[in-house]
Amino acid sequence: MKRDFKNRGLFSIFFSYFKPHMGLFSLDLACALMIALVDLAFPYVSRICLYELIPGHVYGAFFAVMGTMIAAYILRAFLQYVVTYWGHSFGVLVEADIREDLFTHLQTLPVSFFDKNRTGHLMSRLTAELFDITELAHHGPEDLFISSVTLIGAIAILFTVQWRLALLMLILIPLFAAAACLNRIRLRDTSRNVKRVTASINADIESSLSGMRTAKAFANEDTEHNRFEAANDRFRGSKKAQYKAMGIFQASLELFTSIMPVVVIAYGGYLIMAGLMDSRDLITFTLYTSTFINPMRKIAALSEMLVNGTAGLSRFVELMRVEPELADSPDAVELKDVRGKIDVNDVSFSYEREDGEVLHHVSLHVAPGETVAVVGPSGGGKTTLCSLIPRFYDVTEGSVTVDGLDVRQVTQRSLRRNIGIVQQDVFLFADSVMNNIRYGRPDATDSEVAEAARRAEIYDDIMEMPQGFDTFVGERGMLLSGGQKQRISIARIFLKNPPILILDEATSALDSVTEAKIQRAFDELARGRTTLIIAHRLSTVRAADRILVVRDGVITEQGTHRELLALSGDYANLYNTQNLHM
Repeated sequence: MKRDFKNRGLFSIFFSYFKPHMGLFSLDLACALMIALVDLAFPYVSRICLYELIPGHVYGAFFAVMGTMIAAYILRAFLQYVVTYWGHSFGVLVEADIREDLFTHLQTLPVSFFDKNRTGHLMSRLTAELFDITELAHHGPEDLFISSVTLIGAIAILFTVQWRLALLMLILIPLFAAAACLNRIRLRDTSRNVKRVTASINADIESSLSGMRTAKAFANEDTEHNRFEAANDRFRGSKKAQYKAMGIFQASLELFTSIMPVVVIAYGGYLIMAGLMDSRDLITFTLYTSTFINPMRKIAALSEMLVNGTAGLSRFVELMRVEPELADSPDAVELKDVRGKIDVNDVSFSYEREDGEVLHHVSLHVAPGETVAVVGPSGGGKTTLCSLIPRFYDVTEGSVTVDGLDVRQVTQRSLRRNIGIVQQDVFLFADSVMNNIRYGRPDATDSEVAEAARRAEIYDDIMEMPQGFDTFVGERGMLLSGGQKQRISIARIFLKNPPILILDEATSALDSVTEAKIQRAFDELARGRTTLIIAHRLSTVRAADRILVVRDGVITEQGTHRELLALSGDYANLYNTQNLHM
């Protein structure tokens, strides 16, 4: 279901998630209505018994009525079960739909968004903050409905008993509501701050746990603990402020609920003394006063729930309103039957418009099946240049085309389906070896996965693992060696079988023996594909069809290994420097 997050209001968006589950929602409200009617019936039935059945000695009818009320309360208990179980189930369904929309939206956002936002913040928005929305979805309409029916019904009945005392109660209720609204504003602000701080501490914890190996390597446990303590102090302060506002709110509630029965009995006593009221009517009022207390508590809880739920909802909508910077154009086409011709035409690029350019009027033309190496000093723009081809970022000026089609005019999904990327920092999921390789093509058979492993020269290593292809690789593949992780990532690409290949510093972190094994796998992988190789070690690119030297955002030289050495320029200097240190 497509929702308009940009133009619709907060609660209009919220209630749009109710629509697919209206059956459960209607069941919840129907049961809540019956519960409210049972609660309203008992004081009125008690008044009838006191006025008519007991004084008239109609004892059979009296006990029949009492038996009926017992049956009604048994039914009420069942209805309460339905409201608790199915009502919460409704809330969970709403939460799941919201989470799915949020995760789907995050997938549409570009790489630059994740460069700027911490993982822990996004995790908090996907998990903890949505729980408050679940509670609001279930209890919000239900509690408001029950409280309204109970209060309105009770006041209406009491006006038929003694209008003067009923009028007094009608005056007290808005006073309480006004106090609740004033306190709700303070609660809302403190709740929003708690959510911001909670997201921050989640991000700090995620970062600390992910970097625990590094912290131990530098013996910096104290530094990490101090960082955690600072975040924890911020969290503690924000929660204390929230609980202070909550305490004021709860105190005002208790004051109201405690004073109301006293005021009712005091004024009712005066009316009895004045001969305007019967003592049995005062008993009825007292019973209804007790009936009032529960709705008042629900309204108090609803105020707190509304504050927390609204804070979570506003942060959800805020994120959903982030526009994807790299959305597919309306007339984007599928990229099919790719030959692998790449053209970079007079491209300039900067990560932020106000920052300096990383690339300056770069042009590059790669023929189908050609292997082109990109070398140069760190920070020169090599990785940035190659990141523009799968459209991780959009060019500031110029264009990038694949087989003559501008990458901005094809769907991102079809573009990236035709490009395989192997990076220096390999990411493996906390799953089995089999599933990590199969990630290259989720519908691949076990035999196809095994064949990809053979071609990546990792099959023998896998067979020596405790559970073979079912071996768990650990968080981010920490249970494997660097070379094994790299070859599993290569096996993924073999399985994906893309016509264009980008190797980004894929062997720079490996020892020479492992690098030699992986280089054979790369040679096999690059055969028949258009291949771009970003490398620091020039020994790995000597066999490339063409080598580009990128320095300070421009291509300073290009040619074969022999041609560039003969120029005695940037490439020769890099090559001689590396050989000097070997």
